[in-house]
Amino acid sequence: MDQINFWIGMIATVAFAVTGVLAISDRGVDLFGVLVLGVITAIGGGTIRDMILDVPAFWSISQIYIWVALGACVLTFVAESFFTQPQIYRTMLYIDGLGAALFGIQGADKVWNLGFGLPVAPVILGVVTAIGGGLIRDVLAGRKTLLMSHELYAIPVTIGCTLYVLALNYLPQYTLEASVVCMLAIFGLRVAAIHWDLRVPKLFITNKR
Repeated sequence: MDQINFWIGMIATVAFAVTGVLAISDRGVDLFGVLVLGVITAIGGGTIRDMILDVPAFWSISQIYIWVALGACVLTFVAESFFTQPQIYRTMLYIDGLGAALFGIQGADKVWNLGFGLPVAPVILGVVTAIGGGLIRDVLAGRKTLLMSHELYAIPVTIGCTLYVLALNYLPQYTLEASVVCMLAIFGLRVAAIHWDLRVPKLFITNKR
């Protein structure tokens, strides 16, 4: 499981770093800004989670996460014209959905194994792990955050993390199988949202005079 979690983290780190840079590519950000915002997107959620758990940040123990994120940011900065092609950009959105699925379940698993705030905290911090970096990036870049948009992003992660916690509680002997199924569930919902442009219904507020 340690090896699996490591490679899951690597894939998710690359996906988040690349999509994090693409999200602010229209802001005219220089290389330093790209590195900062890309790395924050990649490791921000897990850092928030570890601060709440009062444990060392995951990247302080294994700094390869930082180096991989930096490398992905530089590659995206140099090859921006390639990554911003409509077909490539859409593909990166799917990879970002995979990253959210991987990080969400990985985060929930870490919280569960530490016995922190069971059974609710693993779900909450799993979602934080998946979307926290993107939220920080959007705030720093002056963009509308994921939570303030009606994009179907956090809801699939919440559903997947909830199902995973239920499996850990009632079917602990199938932890590995449950993690794979829940990751695929999150990824599948995200793919459907991108492919069919599914949106969360907006709250309509009528102004009364």
